[in-house]
Amino acid sequence: MKSILSVLIFCFLSNFIIAQTEFGVKGGLNFTFFKVNEGDFGTNPDTEIGYYGGVFVDFPIDNGFHIQPEVLYKGIGDFRFINAPIYLKYDIYNSVHILVGPSLNYFFDFFSNKFKVRADLSLDYDFTSKVSMHMKYTIGFEELSPNVLFLGLGYRI
Repeated sequence: MKSILSVLIFCFLSNFIIAQTEFGVKGGLNFTFFKVNEGDFGTNPDTEIGYYGGVFVDFPIDNGFHIQPEVLYKGIGDFRFINAPIYLKYDIYNSVHILVGPSLNYFFDFFSNKFKVRADLSLDYDFTSKVSMHMKYTIGFEELSPNVLFLGLGYRI
């Protein structure tokens, strides 16, 4: 009897979570600010413009709080990498949200250290229930890890 009750509770909670969950795509431009203090690493400019695109999932928690993981593919000049932030999202107002959290990054062509953990801060504004605009700033903690500003659009499916 306990196992049947456990299965029913799990099914109810799963349906509730899935019904509240939102999926979407996002993309836009990124502005990368290199901060190389020592050595000569070639012709990298101080700032470079790139692109990004990917998917996100928004899990509501309670009282305006959400968890929003994302997986984004990014290109900056000759560099390509995967960015996977895990945000704690808070609804400041009905259509304005702030997101903060760690950002896990895997660089395909970035010297020998391919994996980096960074910090993200983002603001989202919902134009409609489906379309949003976002601005995100990623902070690199290492000397050769650039800071990046992202401007883009999102679409909830």
